[in-house]
Amino acid sequence: MEAKTAGYVLIGLVFWLALLSFHLVRTLKHYQKLTRGSAGQSLNQILDQIITKQDLEAKQISQIQAAIEKQKDVQKSNFQRFSFMRYNPFEDTGGDQSFALAILDGKNNGIVISSLHSRNGTRVYAKEVTAAGPTTHQFSKEEKEVVEKAARHV
Repeated sequence: MEAKTAGYVLIGLVFWLALLSFHLVRTLKHYQKLTRGSAGQSLNQILDQIITKQDLEAKQISQIQAAIEKQKDVQKSNFQRFSFMRYNPFEDTGGDQSFALAILDGKNNGIVISSLHSRNGTRVYAKEVTAAGPTTHQFSKEEKEVVEKAARHV
């Protein structure tokens, strides 16, 4: 009986040794794969290089994000909202020859250009538009309408 038990123990130990050998070989292959092309560097050196590279890339990402935010602020000062309306300001003149054009930036500052066409001629007006409030010039009904329409444009 003791020989039988010793045989089972021996078979168990051989199985355990085979299992450990399999895991060791797999771990060594994984280690070799990690250190391949590393010019004989240790795993610690490789990991340090990866961490250093990751820190550098994180700084670059932060710089790119800051540049994007700066560009967003610059973009807000570009004209990007427009509205146009043709209308007839005088009942005795036919056709919609007059117009109002609002051109605004991302902060709703800009200009409104209007042209009033009558039998005697055409007059063109340009007025400043500020998001802060009223300017020194009063807007006509049509000018107010195109400014509001342009401000709603996104």
